[in-house]
Amino acid sequence: MLLVRMKKLVYVALMLGACAPSGKQEAGDRKAILKVLDEQMHAWNQGNLEAYMQGYWQSDSLMFTSSQGIQHGWQQTLQRYKSSYPTTEVMGQLRFEILQLTPTSCDSYFLTGRYHLSRSVGNLSGIFTLVWRKIDHRWVIIYDQTC
Repeated sequence: MLLVRMKKLVYVALMLGACAPSGKQEAGDRKAILKVLDEQMHAWNQGNLEAYMQGYWQSDSLMFTSSQGIQHGWQQTLQRYKSSYPTTEVMGQLRFEILQLTPTSCDSYFLTGRYHLSRSVGNLSGIFTLVWRKIDHRWVIIYDQTC
């Protein structure tokens, strides 16, 4: 029984190692993910929520969690943003601070960061965690937890 468990552990370790991105691939992945974040920040600062949402997986399986609860789906998340940030004054100017960006497999990354909104109605900041996945040759956010 112990031998069977050991063989399974070795198999899992080999499979995980086989999916670890190479240094060159990881650098390219990081650059692509940070580019998406930069595009999102630019879109937000232009007041364009539809463009901002292009960084998210356009699927009903997208999950967004915040103090307001759990939101499922791309369209529903867009509607939540529109109701929470109805004007450019409320949206303010967005800035991200990336704290950690770590590969979890050959096609997914885990990102932790801070967001800062500079607004005339009062500044807002917090922490976010994103799970990124490469789908159809594009890096997209499949899970967002913001607080």
